[in-house]
Amino acid sequence: MQLLPIRLSPGADIRRALEEAVRSQSTDSAFVISGIGSLTKARLRYAGEPTESTIAGPLEILSLSGSLTSSGAHLHMAVSDAWGRVYGGHAGYGNVVRTTAEILLALLPDGELTREHDAVTGFNELVVRRGG
Repeated sequence: MQLLPIRLSPGADIRRALEEAVRSQSTDSAFVISGIGSLTKARLRYAGEPTESTIAGPLEILSLSGSLTSSGAHLHMAVSDAWGRVYGGHAGYGNVVRTTAEILLALLPDGELTREHDAVTGFNELVVRRGG
């Protein structure tokens, strides 16, 4: 497993930038180990909700983690506003960096992560295939 620290600049869409960062490393499988920074706005889908909500910034990223696969990203993020209120959920596209985002990825060059339908949960769930 290879660790890849990255810094995203103002204006970057976090999800798009992470997907591109992983592809540029000759793999499409990685875990997001940690992430902090700030956002101009956040796009989160709360538990059990079918659509995303937009939270106006400025916001601080308290945590960011998840997985990046060839069949999609599964990212969770917690953010706080200027009054200390915390929001958390699935991070979609449109989480725009305000000043910086500092993120640590763990790349999986010898294996593959994918998402496949799970009959028990009804959702596309993580499948880990070990490299040889």
